[in-house]
Amino acid sequence: MPAHSSSTLPAAAMTAAMLLAAASAATEGQWCIARSGESSAALQTALDYACGVAAADCLPIQPTGLCYLPNSLPAHASYAFNSFYQRSGAAPGACDFAGTATISITDPSPYSISLSLPLFLPLSALL
Repeated sequence: MPAHSSSTLPAAAMTAAMLLAAASAATEGQWCIARSGESSAALQTALDYACGVAAADCLPIQPTGLCYLPNSLPAHASYAFNSFYQRSGAAPGACDFAGTATISITDPSPYSISLSLPLFLPLSALL
């Protein structure tokens, strides 16, 4: 088996690992999630804003993305809200989205995947 160097790793995998590590360091133990009971129309408007004007990273919740499932509006909105919140460094007001979002201290991940990843993953984990 040929040796792999870090330069052959997919850029997206390296970027994702570094962003997740940085995000978890900024607001460890806090997530911005969609409020339960919000209307679909309000959540869709807030999701569109988060993925558009607010520039949240919404690629992972696209149909081919790693975080597409569960495929539900509240799950996708929560992902986008949290992406923006983490990127903002938990700035005051960064988790509002017209009142459709709230801060949670409980990890909302349905798969118990923690955002507290090590900065450097073993090469085998990225291949």
